[in-house]
Amino acid sequence: MKKRIVAMLLAGGQGSRLGVLTSSMAKPAVPFGGKYRIIDFPLSNCVNSDIDTVGVLTQYRPLALNSYIGTGQHWDLDRMNGGVFVLPPYVTGVDGRWYTGTANAIYQNREFVDQYDPDYVLILSGDHIYKMDYGAMLRFHIEKGAVATIAVLPVPMEEAHRFGIMNTDEFDRVTSFEEKPKQPKSNKASMGIYIFNWRALKECMRLDDENPDSTNDFGNDIIPAIINGGQAVYAYPFKGYWKDVGTIQSLWEANMDIISTPPKLVLNDPQWRIYSRNPIMPPHYVGANASVTQSLVTEGCRVEGKVHHTVLFSNVSVEAEAEVYDSVIFPGVVIRKGAKVYQAIVGENSVIGEGAIIGGELRLGDRVDNSLTGTITLVGNDISIQQGAYLPQGTVATEDACGGRCYDK
Repeated sequence: MKKRIVAMLLAGGQGSRLGVLTSSMAKPAVPFGGKYRIIDFPLSNCVNSDIDTVGVLTQYRPLALNSYIGTGQHWDLDRMNGGVFVLPPYVTGVDGRWYTGTANAIYQNREFVDQYDPDYVLILSGDHIYKMDYGAMLRFHIEKGAVATIAVLPVPMEEAHRFGIMNTDEFDRVTSFEEKPKQPKSNKASMGIYIFNWRALKECMRLDDENPDSTNDFGNDIIPAIINGGQAVYAYPFKGYWKDVGTIQSLWEANMDIISTPPKLVLNDPQWRIYSRNPIMPPHYVGANASVTQSLVTEGCRVEGKVHHTVLFSNVSVEAEAEVYDSVIFPGVVIRKGAKVYQAIVGENSVIGEGAIIGGELRLGDRVDNSLTGTITLVGNDISIQQGAYLPQGTVATEDACGGRCYDK
């Protein structure tokens, strides 16, 4: 059955800047906001925008993501005609290859798109936190008579050199694209969200695939080729919250944004729900001597200690006299009696030993490589921190480094 538009969600990234959090899963499967995973946001945006056919392109460690998406029921995407489909790289009759770039990933799955004969295709990234009406962007695309439309977000001019920048005329038509320019002419940063006329995109990808010098990337190759060919490319101005959570610092910041006063991102908007697949657990419990302030506490949690300005995912235990500040605590974590956690991300099913200090101030002689984390302390998944251990701020605790139990005083 013909579809007006099909969404293709790029979800195969390794997310190396997230370190140990993506050692066993793709970046879009990383937990966020107490009860979500990153991929919940683009999937929910699709459903809320009346887009009911979504291809999810996986590659790096797809098991957690595949299991999480399942049939798509939790996003109302278990449809007889359409729905959500996981699309890994595959072998043809001759050979097979990994996706070599974002555009190549779509090109390898052109037969999936073709079966719906869409007029338009929406290309999304699976590593951004935002709420967006793609239907409004599609209307803009059609009204402008565009071949391609790119969602853009205004950024401070002094930060524009960090982004792919769209230079436009007074009518929002893109005149040129610059990837991380040293001297930017515009502050319109690409959000990695594109709408294309499908037939035009397919032909452009075919030519790109035949070019041995191409990186097969939308930003580097496809968009410049369409612009240089004189076809209409427009910038769609987006106003609202948007965060690339591809680093430890930005992931921590985005979680803090939802518990700020007022929150920078509202998750309980009945007009634009964010759907997710949640475990069935009992209500959370807060003990008689516990203190919980400016925090999110999810189902199954048991809090006997002090929690401030923190996001607790499901089934987290904070024992008596333990204290947690400015942190993100993933599912299944146990924080033992008297432990202190400051400005940290603690991975799934880890245990913080009794009296341990996570994220303490640097002491004389401490040497910490914080190039990945900045001031955020990171504990990987399934790690046990010993009783009384001291992890200075910026430390990364990994199983490889300590065999699962680590960090004496």
